[in-house]
Amino acid sequence: MGLLIFVTVLWAFSFSLIGEFLAGRVDSDFAVLTRVVLAALVFLPLTRWRGVPGGLKLGVLVTGMLQFGVTYLCLYRSFSYLTVPEVLLFTIFTPLYVTLIDDALYRRFSPIALVAAAVATLGAGIIRYDGLGQVGYKHTMMRFPTELPAYRTFGYFFFGALIIALPSFLIFGDASRLPTTSLQWGILAWLGLAASGIGLFLWNRGACHVDAGTLAIMNNMLVPAGLLVNLVIWNRDADLLRLAIGGGVIALSLWLNARFHPRARLAV
Repeated sequence: MGLLIFVTVLWAFSFSLIGEFLAGRVDSDFAVLTRVVLAALVFLPLTRWRGVPGGLKLGVLVTGMLQFGVTYLCLYRSFSYLTVPEVLLFTIFTPLYVTLIDDALYRRFSPIALVAAAVATLGAGIIRYDGLGQVGYKHTMMRFPTELPAYRTFGYFFFGALIIALPSFLIFGDASRLPTTSLQWGILAWLGLAASGIGLFLWNRGACHVDAGTLAIMNNMLVPAGLLVNLVIWNRDADLLRLAIGGGVIALSLWLNARFHPRARLAV
């Protein structure tokens, strides 16, 4: 849980940095590719190539393709049409997907987890209502247990994302819209090394130690956290009462899940 909270704070700044300094200025495919390459370079010297089960390699690879490659390409494109708060709003349904996919993988249905996720979605919706890959890593690690430290195999996650990001830039990228300032390069470096390299590793490790309901709810903590950063630093308009009420509802969903949902299988 502590890891998820830490990464939530880390990622809360990412939305505003992308929206304020990169969107509309730097080609979105290049921005994603840069993040993927930098994150991959962090784990490249740590990656174990031999003695790793093939299923584990493939599972982490596919998770990276979906959770980082496809998701982030879509995320960056959304900033061309939406404001930072609006992008955050459209992430509020993630908990429902996370919970349902997790149940499907376990071949079970957890009504309490789904209710908690729905309450979290409601809370996030309250905050900004003005008129999948998330569980893949956890299940891969559970299905292919290994004595290797997790950082020894997480490089495959970013290699999978590279399989998506590189062709996307080569096909759809605009080479005339590369970063032009040291600030833009610096933000991309921070997003690639810290938010992606460190953040995604810690988030997925944290996901292995909580049940699907908690993971789903923590996804929506990004909404109040991201809006708060956007408000405090960039002075964007936000309804503080809505923010407080919605955040309270999300906190209630965490309590509901912790109180009534039976613990998931043993953490990895």
